[in-house]
Amino acid sequence: MRIIDADGHVAEGASLAVEAMQRWPDFIAPRSDGRALVIEGRNYPESEGPGAGCPREHGLSRAPGIDYTSPEGVLGDADRDHIDTMVLYPSLGLCAPTLEDPEFATGFARLYNQWIADYCRSSGGRLRGIAVTPIEHGAVAIDVMREAKELGLVATHVPPALKTRNLDHPDLDPFYAAAVELDMPLGIHGAPGMHLPKVGVDRFTNYIQVHCVSFPFDQMTAMTALISGGVFDRHPDLRVAFLEAGVGWVPFFIDRLHEHFEKRGDWIEGGWRRDPQEYLRAGNIWTTCEPEEPILPGVIDVLGDDFIMFASDYPHWDGEWPHSTEHLRNRPDIGDESRAKIGGLNAQRFYALN
Repeated sequence: MRIIDADGHVAEGASLAVEAMQRWPDFIAPRSDGRALVIEGRNYPESEGPGAGCPREHGLSRAPGIDYTSPEGVLGDADRDHIDTMVLYPSLGLCAPTLEDPEFATGFARLYNQWIADYCRSSGGRLRGIAVTPIEHGAVAIDVMREAKELGLVATHVPPALKTRNLDHPDLDPFYAAAVELDMPLGIHGAPGMHLPKVGVDRFTNYIQVHCVSFPFDQMTAMTALISGGVFDRHPDLRVAFLEAGVGWVPFFIDRLHEHFEKRGDWIEGGWRRDPQEYLRAGNIWTTCEPEEPILPGVIDVLGDDFIMFASDYPHWDGEWPHSTEHLRNRPDIGDESRAKIGGLNAQRFYALN
């Protein structure tokens, strides 16, 4: 069974930050205590106050022997965890959609995309990078995404919402059309403390409470916008993955959306035209799972196994490395066909991997 990690992360380390500070000294600098970067006057991560993120020194796994400091170290860690291919989402790079100065935001996104492409190049295709874009700044985001496709990046990161717009805003239709044209899937990924729009987490200042709430609320917000706002009707070949919230919430929320579509769907002018489950069956909706989730067999029973992908969240503190794949490989309550799809075949289709 080929195992593809559909949502791992790269720990960018100093090299990306140093290059950015050299290029844009007026926009990015280290905080005096070393606990954050100060970008456009904001702390990344912001580890205090409403919606607090993880303090920088606690974000990464401390499992004995883990080595996320180089591509070679990551590949060695993948071997220990029986992972064949890792799709790497950003860590610091998740800040890209939040940058306010258009020229800086565009430059930073291009720098990140080139950096992650170079990082993955020596891996023989085992490490695959995810692009970032200045999505708040209009048409230039399409140019950056097109360049990222040429660099060999396999998807583009999209935040769960924008500063003043949801993901069904008509201004984003050209971006979605370009993603379809480029065969570039989109990965929706939030991150507390990174100045992405907050959904509910502003009620908490303790990072652990924020972490409990942030990822599922983010994904429900994004899914509501994309389905009920008619995005998949306007762009029927668009592929979107809802990431880092597990899969247990999906049957509940698809059913909730179904009820609202059935009883009051016509209240949304220009919105959804089909039952929410049809977008899932059509290949618009994908998600990742943590393979130890007790509800996984129930999700397969209710919604099928064609949209679920394995994710490790390597090398973050809440990941299970070097045991991320154990449940997937060994649990007896899912069949071998489902195991193979979740383990790698679905991610191979979503990311269009060889």
